[in-house]
Amino acid sequence: MRIIVQKFGGTSVADSAQRERAVDWIVKAREDGYHPVVVVSAMGRRGDPYATDTLLSLVEPHTLSARDLDLLMSCGEIIAAAVLASRLVRRGVDAQVLTGGQAGITTDETFGEARIVEVDPEPVRAVLAAGRVPVVAGFQGVTGAGEVTTLGRGGSDTTATALGAALKAEVVDIFTDVDGIKTADPRIVPEARTLATVDYEEVFQMAHLGARVIHPRAVEIAREFRVPVRVRSTFSASEGTLVAPRPPALDPWAHREPERSVTGVTYLEGLVQVVVTAPEDGAADWSLAMFDALARRGVSVDLINLFPDRAYFTVPTARRGDAEAALGALGLRYEMRADRAKVSIVGSAIHGLPGVMAQVVGALRAAGVDVLQTADSHSTISCLVDRAQMEKALRALHARFHLGEEVKPS
Repeated sequence: MRIIVQKFGGTSVADSAQRERAVDWIVKAREDGYHPVVVVSAMGRRGDPYATDTLLSLVEPHTLSARDLDLLMSCGEIIAAAVLASRLVRRGVDAQVLTGGQAGITTDETFGEARIVEVDPEPVRAVLAAGRVPVVAGFQGVTGAGEVTTLGRGGSDTTATALGAALKAEVVDIFTDVDGIKTADPRIVPEARTLATVDYEEVFQMAHLGARVIHPRAVEIAREFRVPVRVRSTFSASEGTLVAPRPPALDPWAHREPERSVTGVTYLEGLVQVVVTAPEDGAADWSLAMFDALARRGVSVDLINLFPDRAYFTVPTARRGDAEAALGALGLRYEMRADRAKVSIVGSAIHGLPGVMAQVVGALRAAGVDVLQTADSHSTISCLVDRAQMEKALRALHARFHLGEEVKPS
């Protein structure tokens, strides 16, 4: 049985015409000899009647437990699944709606941010064997005790890749309102182009560092089980972007030149830079106490630079108050510098390649962008900048690494 998983995001099922286009893709998959398994997100975005944010706006969040909020939030995807299944039946395609739990998805008990611990493929296989199209509500599962959980924002992507792995699908198609993964956010960098292929590590880093086309956890699952994923548009015949192990470069030597080593640039905004000064009594364990206090308040820190006499790191703007409370309780002196953003380059070819950092610094200096902090890994380099300079920084890096140009073999 040739199985394909087709996931349709909220904008792909937001209204009647868009849902009809989604049905076209499902029908085409059947005509091409596949047995489609469909995963859907809640319909539309904030303000649309059954979008997740709209459902949340019906209650005061603090009046409900995390468990009860998950029950509320799970409704949007169930409604979307039923509506799309109805459309399929009208087109002569037998379909069956499944909640995440009915589709065999078991999670841990972390309401609101649950992680999948097991996927039993048999419930979905039974629906396929009966000749029906399973339409699965994304973003959700159940605990071992049968409690409904949700998987966090972007969780329908995770549902799709988890089902793809369990069912040994040939491919998982993530349908959205863009035609694939781009070299940069086209709203900021108009010349950004769509990438034909990206390897798992690159797209994981791009998603983790701010690109919003696919959820990082979904990429983790696809990478672990080697499931090919295509990110493509519901409204275009484009093949989109294939996420899979990268084949050998057609021009490996050019790919290793510093100015041709980057796959994409991305960003995260809404950050606060925190500068903490060591206590005057010279206590050696001040940094351990600080990070422990932040962790106990659930504050995640990033871009960490630690020195004997001070520490630099960033926290999300939304967690600034928690960070201040943790530092204040320890009597540490600190400064909060708001309105920061992190811009990053991503590329598997930058590992061990001299000259890449020089290109980054040179591009930002030429653009008049001040670099406030840096961090790097095998495939990324990130720079903290003032939010007001973020867009200028992205355009400068995109141009310096020739990301608007196709790399042609020599």
